[in-house]
Amino acid sequence: MVAPFKTIQQAQKLSPLPLLEQHMLWAHVLGVERAWLIAHDRDPIADAAWQQYQSLQAQRVAGTPMAYLLGWREFMGHRFAVNPQVLIPRPETELLVTHLLEQVLPHYAQPRVLELGTGSGAIAISLALACPQAQIVATDICPLALAVAQQNARTLCGENIEFLRGSWYDAVDKSEQFDVIVSNPPYIAAQDEHLQQGDLRAEPRKALTDGYDGMQALHIIITTAPQFLRTKGALWVEHGWNQSQPVRELILREGFSEVHSINDLSGVPRISGGTINF
Repeated sequence: MVAPFKTIQQAQKLSPLPLLEQHMLWAHVLGVERAWLIAHDRDPIADAAWQQYQSLQAQRVAGTPMAYLLGWREFMGHRFAVNPQVLIPRPETELLVTHLLEQVLPHYAQPRVLELGTGSGAIAISLALACPQAQIVATDICPLALAVAQQNARTLCGENIEFLRGSWYDAVDKSEQFDVIVSNPPYIAAQDEHLQQGDLRAEPRKALTDGYDGMQALHIIITTAPQFLRTKGALWVEHGWNQSQPVRELILREGFSEVHSINDLSGVPRISGGTINF
């Protein structure tokens, strides 16, 4: 007796995943758009494709982020390759990029920008794509993360970003000066329960937490920034939902003016920064 062929419709009846995630995995496996899946959910599926889907589904059920299974995440309208060596770009960070593009970079004719801890390169590359006159340097301590960022740069914006390896400012020559410094550093406290939930469980630990109170990297970035900023240069950082006040106070103590925070769409202060006057 010939076994009945397998279909997407059959898989949907058995799957524990939300329908959207099922469609994303099937689109990845079959190389088709979501609309095709809906129109062809009763078509026979080859055994190899069925097995590949089942493997991805099992990994997702076990907690692997969708972005790692698909190999990409959209950010600022572009697809960025990601893998477990880099943090998955998030909508909150789009707020940081949008603010820089709309309110900060226009103050400089040819802004020289330093991004610290670039990860997948999402911030640096998004800035380069939207502001081609900018000169951008991006750093990261992890060579595997830098490889991802460099590949994304080659795919999306060419070779016009300088990537340097090192811990924060250690990657940059001490004589370098920039108009803008930006960073989305690890700011989650080591004991925060969210590190054991959702996608965070699978993301690189060092990109999420400093191993202490979540303020260690922010402190280094903010207190050292004046040494690398030109007069009227700007510093902007992403931080945790409850860190805006200590971050602003730290920025003010370093001599910055116009210091303020900006809320995300849920009303939470998510990014803070200011301008140096000396």
